[in-house]
Amino acid sequence: MSQGYRLNGGVIGFKHLWASDKTGVWDIKSPFVNNNIPQVPPGEYLYTTLGSHTFTVPTDVTSICVLVIGGGGGGMYWGGTSNASYRMNGGGGGGLTYKNNIIVAPGDTYAVTVGAGGSRGAYSAGSTGGLTSSFSGTAANLQATGGNPGRYNTSVAGGVGSGGDSNRTGGSSIGAGASGYGPSGGGGAAGYTGNGGNGGNRYPGQGSTAGSGGGGGGGGWNTSYYYSFGGGGVGVYGQGFNGGAGGANTNNNGGSPHSGTPSGGTNGGSNRSLSTSSTYNFYQGGGQFGGGGGGSSSTYSGYAGNGQRGVVRVIYGNGRAFPNTNTSLADSAGNQTIV
Repeated sequence: MSQGYRLNGGVIGFKHLWASDKTGVWDIKSPFVNNNIPQVPPGEYLYTTLGSHTFTVPTDVTSICVLVIGGGGGGMYWGGTSNASYRMNGGGGGGLTYKNNIIVAPGDTYAVTVGAGGSRGAYSAGSTGGLTSSFSGTAANLQATGGNPGRYNTSVAGGVGSGGDSNRTGGSSIGAGASGYGPSGGGGAAGYTGNGGNGGNRYPGQGSTAGSGGGGGGGGWNTSYYYSFGGGGVGVYGQGFNGGAGGANTNNNGGSPHSGTPSGGTNGGSNRSLSTSSTYNFYQGGGQFGGGGGGSSSTYSGYAGNGQRGVVRVIYGNGRAFPNTNTSLADSAGNQTIV
């Protein structure tokens, strides 16, 4: 009789090689559940405070999944007070990357950086780009660069993700060659499996586009005054729907509010990110997280918008993985640390 193996008194082997067909003889191809796999309590760390931090692997954790989003670029405005129509464009959206099943050991440390959103600024080079968010250490070097700053009559690109299982690009602010049509909106933050939407303007053929793969949509524009909206942000709790394209006087463009979670990406301009009020008190900031700020042709129409900050999220526990396998806040079972 051919050789087999024994487990708890039963025989493991190819069934047809054995003379006996009694209970306790199993085909080696049959399913087997290893109940000795340790069950790690789920949890997460959410890094939203700008700057540098250190992540220390908790007790019993041997694998983590990490999401990184860069800051959105700031929009540009012209300092004149007349109702001008100059193309002072918005900033690009932040990049995104994630990596699953990073093998770690309890007590290991990793460097974490949360990139700021870029600042609005005056013509010709006052606005700034979003900063890079990152997560680095043993077996991990994830980076999501920030969106470029808004510039006059020039299309600007979004940030780029690198080092992960999925590396995505933030939306651009599109607009060059037709200065009399006003500024383009901010770019949407990159999605989990697709890119952010492009911010557009009223010139034919240069409208905003929707995000893809859960990305934020590009910012729209106002038809009464020459200013544009910020790009949509992206949520951290897993891939959801795509942020819609902004349009004339509309900006419903936040991406990825994963089903059943309390926090998704916000629409560009949904929260005022300016310290200076304008004549019309317009809301042009980028959406959370990673949306690019909108632009303004002059201070008559507003002071443009700041880009939105980046973010880093670390999750652990059995059976969890980005883009949306047990990635909701509820899947962390109340064990969330916000830094």
